[in-house]
Amino acid sequence: MTTKTLIDPAPSDQAAEQAAFDAVIEADSRIEPRDWMPAAYRKTLIRQISQHAHSEIIGMQPEGNWITRAPSLKRKAILMAKVQDEAGHGLYLYSAAQTLGITRDEMTEQLIEGRARYSSIFNYPTPTWADMGAIGWLVDGAAICNQVPLCRASYGPYARAMVRICKEESFHQRQGFEILLTLMQGTEAQQRMAQDAVDRWYWPSLMMFGPPDDESPNSAQSMAWKIKRFSNDDLRQRFIGMLVPQAEVLGVTLPDPELRWDEAAGRWITSDIDWTEFHEVLAGRGPMNAERIRRRREAHEDGAWVREAAAEYARTQQRRREEAA
Repeated sequence: MTTKTLIDPAPSDQAAEQAAFDAVIEADSRIEPRDWMPAAYRKTLIRQISQHAHSEIIGMQPEGNWITRAPSLKRKAILMAKVQDEAGHGLYLYSAAQTLGITRDEMTEQLIEGRARYSSIFNYPTPTWADMGAIGWLVDGAAICNQVPLCRASYGPYARAMVRICKEESFHQRQGFEILLTLMQGTEAQQRMAQDAVDRWYWPSLMMFGPPDDESPNSAQSMAWKIKRFSNDDLRQRFIGMLVPQAEVLGVTLPDPELRWDEAAGRWITSDIDWTEFHEVLAGRGPMNAERIRRRREAHEDGAWVREAAAEYARTQQRRREEAA
C-alpha cells in the first residue's frame, strides 16, 4: 500500500495556494485536511503523527507486563485503565494521520517491518513495580511537556486529538507520582526500589525531547510551520524545572550531581546527556527493541482473523442494503 498521491495545481495556482497556506500559518490559524498544503508539510505531519501513534501502541507493552503483577486489585484496575487510554491515544493519532492520505495498514506495516520509528523510551525494561511509578512521573511528565503545545499545532486534526490525550496524560502522570510517593513512605527496601527506578528512567526521559537544537534536523522547519511551538532544549528545560520541586516532595534524588539553576543564564545546568545511548536505542540496538517489535508483529498476525471477519461482515451488510434497495 502506498500513501495517497494528490495532484498538484498548476504553477500559477500553486503560488496562490502557497500564499494562502502561508497566510493561515502566519495568522496562527488551522490547516484542515481539505486545504492545500505543501508536500513537505504533509510529509512532516505523517512522519510525526504516525511516530506518535506508534509510540502510544508500543508504550502499552512495558506497562501491560505489570497488570497481572500489580500489588493490589485497585492497582491492577488503574493500570488497566491507563493501558486502555494509551490504546485510545494510538487510535486517535492514526485517525489524524489518515486525514493526510496515508492508510492505517501502511502505517502498521512500516512499524512491524522496522521502517518507522517510535519513542526510544519504550525500549527499556521494567523489572520492578516502581518502574510503573517512574514511567508515570517521568515519561508521562515529559510527554505532557512535549504534547501540551501540540494542542496548538497548525494542523487541525492533530491539535484536536491532542486535547483529550493531554487530559488523560495528566492523570497518568499523577498516578505515577502517587505510586512513587507511596513507595517512598514505605520500607527501606521500597524506598530503594523507587530511587533505583528514578535513577534508571531519569536520563532516558530527558532524551524524549530529542537531540539538542543544533543537532535536530526537523525542529526549525516544524516550528516555522507552527507544528511545534518550542524547541527541544526549551522543552527539556521546562521539564527539569517541573521535576525539581516534585522530587523534593517525593524525597527522591535526581541522579545528576551537576544539576543546578544558573541565575545569570536563566537556565538549568545539567551533566552531559549520553547521546550515544540515545542514537543506539533509536537505531534499534536498545535493550528491548527487538522484543517490542516482535510482540507487536505477533499481535498483528494473531488479530488477522478479527480484521478479516470485520471486513466480511461489512461487505455482507453492504450487500444486504443494496439488495433491499
